[in-house]
Amino acid sequence: MEHIAALLLIIGCSADLKQCVELPSPATVFETAEECQQTLPVSLRDVQGARPRVFATCIPVDPAMEEEDAELTWDITPDGRLVGSVDAVPKVLVNGQPGKAPVVQP
Repeated sequence: MEHIAALLLIIGCSADLKQCVELPSPATVFETAEECQQTLPVSLRDVQGARPRVFATCIPVDPAMEEEDAELTWDITPDGRLVGSVDAVPKVLVNGQPGKAPVVQP
């Protein structure tokens, strides 16, 4: 079984950083953080010009989360750095069983 230790996130933005989108990468998941770091410069070079500003980073992933639902979150900091994380999505229990959160009507 292959464990994911890092993922490569590439983000393309407008010049003013008001509109940003995730850009595709030839490889997005890696068994080691070192493999991701080695691939990052080439992947970043390959997408240069796709948007006025392009950012990339390797995000560590806890291999223990492999069986859990996870959510990728990212942001561009005021000083122009891409930061992100992969976090487990909390499970909601309905009558003691995993399920969907109830919808509350106003």
